[in-house]
Amino acid sequence: KIAAKGCVVIDNSSKWRMDPDVPLIVPEVNPQDIDLFSKKNIIANPNCSTMQLMVALKPLHDFAKIKRIVVSTYQSVSGTGKDAMDELFNQTRAIFVNDPIVKEVYPKQIAFNVIPHGGDFMEDGGTTEEWKMVVETKKILDPKIKVSVTVARVPVFVGHSESVNIEFENEIDDNQAREILREAPGVLVIDKREDGGYITPVECVGDFAVFVSRIRVDPTLDNGLSLWCVSDNLRKGAALNAIQIAELLLERGLVKKAA
Repeated sequence: KIAAKGCVVIDNSSKWRMDPDVPLIVPEVNPQDIDLFSKKNIIANPNCSTMQLMVALKPLHDFAKIKRIVVSTYQSVSGTGKDAMDELFNQTRAIFVNDPIVKEVYPKQIAFNVIPHGGDFMEDGGTTEEWKMVVETKKILDPKIKVSVTVARVPVFVGHSESVNIEFENEIDDNQAREILREAPGVLVIDKREDGGYITPVECVGDFAVFVSRIRVDPTLDNGLSLWCVSDNLRKGAALNAIQIAELLLERGLVKKAA
């Protein structure tokens, strides 16, 4: 209704993401698609896990063309909401004081545990959270990319992590990938091959960047790499991306600043 009145809506829900008349935007990745917003006056914000993945993959795709990715996510409870954060806190406390474990948000105990499940289960055995990452990757980056995703919820309050295996059409090695990512917008490479020379969710909280670590060649593929990707899901994974979309609208002269 708001969009129909002429306002431009940046929507953070999943409602409009796969609508062909609504652009799904990550400003560092597909800024040119924002011009399509005029069909419905709506711009969709992608899924939090998709966003950080796209920022990391786009420069590599431009260089060597991605054929296939296999992603395992380690998603913090804040992605589910405040009640999930409270559940993690309360369960953790209950374990230490020997109180009963109460499960209301998640089907399994989340404290000191890993739950291989995000969203609702689908007929093919996947979940809606996994499906979102598959279809959104194709819409944002390239419809020809094959995508396999496993989502896990972990006992972390803020910060999503992803283990990413990538198969390319063309040659690329880990040194090339590291240099490409160091120059990429929105990416911060922390990749020292030593104890602690990588990023974890704890360090990413409150930061705007998508952090990439553990970049290495996958010797089982002709042109394969593996990497570790971490970002604050409440910033780049939600609010920050929406603000960047608004800034992009202004930069391209697609809307005018209020007087």
